[in-house]
Amino acid sequence: MIETHWTPGWTTRPPEASDRLLLVSGTDILKPAEGWLHPLSSAQGVLMSEPVSLGQVGGQSVYVASASEAPAEAEAVNLREALLAREDAPAELLGTGLQVLQWWRDHRFCGRCGAPTGLHARERAKWCETCQIPWYPRIAPCVIVVIRDGDRYLLAKNARARRPFYSLIAGFVEAGENLESAVAREVLEETGLTVGNIRYQGSQPWPFPHQLMMGFFADYQGGTLRLQEDELSDAGWFRPGDTPPVPPGTTIAGSLIQAMERRILSGAPDDE
Repeated sequence: MIETHWTPGWTTRPPEASDRLLLVSGTDILKPAEGWLHPLSSAQGVLMSEPVSLGQVGGQSVYVASASEAPAEAEAVNLREALLAREDAPAELLGTGLQVLQWWRDHRFCGRCGAPTGLHARERAKWCETCQIPWYPRIAPCVIVVIRDGDRYLLAKNARARRPFYSLIAGFVEAGENLESAVAREVLEETGLTVGNIRYQGSQPWPFPHQLMMGFFADYQGGTLRLQEDELSDAGWFRPGDTPPVPPGTTIAGSLIQAMERRILSGAPDDE
């Protein structure tokens, strides 16, 4: 089955043998020989968690569950690898599945009183009957930014990155902070640079494990590169067509880089 027509959704209905299943082991997707979803009937023997609803694909209900081992002929594909290097991967379905499964694991008990949680009757939420409060899937807001200085822009290499990519400055939004302030703070902390004219470009959910990445352009205002060494191993200014490897355009980092390169090559000014 081709998993390109996924409709997100939620139901409290228990899964049936004809339903489809996204199988997960840690941060790996257990991919069957064809497609990315297993028939539920063929995976019953390896399930180690209750299947959780994700919506529908091709009119069939889809669930996600963790597995104790890979079914026969299944391939373990790391989620990051799937999103960055597998063109056939249904990125939104896989990312949502990992986030929903993480939420399910994290909220088996109420964070306030410690009582076991049940299902909310009408929403995708766990419910504490004692406290009368819902526990929704966690979303962590993050900012990511392209910093432009004339006909060049800043790229940086994360100190913990396993891939050779150079990417963009990014970080979590702190309590009481708006998005533009988070951009300016993260850039200053990680690079020693000050920026202005911060403007929103777009967003992308990023399931590592539950971020919502919000992308920005910003203009260099001043300062000399001074790297926060526990965050960045290298950084520099680059011009379009003369850069180290960068993330693919399927990621928000890659799409922001491509958009900035188009602006520079078209001669569009910094302040638009």
